[in-house]
Amino acid sequence: MARETINLRRLAEVLGVSQTTVSRALNGFPEVNEATRARVVEAARRLNYRPSASAASLATGKARTIGHVVTLGEHMMMNPHFTDFLAGAGEVYSRYGYEFLLRVAAPGDEADVYRDLVSRGRVDGIVVHGPLTVDPRIPFLKSLGVPFVVHGRCGEDPESYSWLDVDNRRAFMRATEFLTDLGHRRIALVNGIEAMNFADRRRQGYESALAARGIALDPSIMFSADMVEPYGYHAAKEMFSGSGPPTAVLVSSILPAMGIMRALAEMGLRPAADLSIIVFDDCLSFLQPANETRPQGISYFTAMRSSIRQAARRVAELLLEQIQAPGGKPKHELWEAELVIGQTTGPHAPAGDLPLPARGGEAQGRFRTRSA
Repeated sequence: MARETINLRRLAEVLGVSQTTVSRALNGFPEVNEATRARVVEAARRLNYRPSASAASLATGKARTIGHVVTLGEHMMMNPHFTDFLAGAGEVYSRYGYEFLLRVAAPGDEADVYRDLVSRGRVDGIVVHGPLTVDPRIPFLKSLGVPFVVHGRCGEDPESYSWLDVDNRRAFMRATEFLTDLGHRRIALVNGIEAMNFADRRRQGYESALAARGIALDPSIMFSADMVEPYGYHAAKEMFSGSGPPTAVLVSSILPAMGIMRALAEMGLRPAADLSIIVFDDCLSFLQPANETRPQGISYFTAMRSSIRQAARRVAELLLEQIQAPGGKPKHELWEAELVIGQTTGPHAPAGDLPLPARGGEAQGRFRTRSA
């Protein structure tokens, strides 16, 4: 049974000190001696005290709130990846008595939203989501003087701000090399929006691995769009509608990978046997049962695996460290994705062994084939 959380008044009574002393001890005020601070901190832990963000705000003059801004538009990041990020970051915020404020901005209004949050003292720091390769939010946030951490990174001056990123280039290079080692040479790419830095780096890794093996790019099997299930479905239909379908595919998210699986089932094709699939898998919680045993649709995939929830926890920690100790050097963390072998990859089948898919006409999905 979960322990009952006590309030500030009750904690002060137990300790025999004033509520002001408890608040100041927990919020780092220097006039509280270390012996008293240690006693308060220990009692707060033992009695399951969780500070109120609003009370802490009054005591410290800080908002005790972290801002998250998403852009309302065609490519809005309101998807399972984003909600999993908020869940992971929220765990850390709660532990340290912070809350988060989610603001939605119309396209082109992001700067006004950031300026409003900072000028009105609504937030102590900001997390930047979905960075572009060239992203005007970074220099703008620097000009506001607000602490911020980027989940990902941009291509410009990455040493000048704090970020946490996955080595997307290396992840897709390794995945492509794994497929070529299995004998595949017709390898498709179902990528995210390539103005976004993670997708741009993934394409770079894919292209460099193909070049190193002497395999020419084929723009007809390279796709870029929002990472949703219908996109994967239509991309698979299109790549199998031509005379030279791929024997393998790299997919930037589990969501379009599900669409590819749906298309294969309709065409009477089998993963691994007819199309090897490697997916970038963020370990999304909505696909995880309570006992953490992965369902067939996830453990089934060969994946470059990296937990977005773990990344969110660390991003939140980096930002809170920056808020509590301003003026330090920017911190950078580059995480490695893990290659997990599942059941959706296999050796390239000899020519002529692929069954002919049903021809369902031209795909109607909202995606583009990359031009060389």
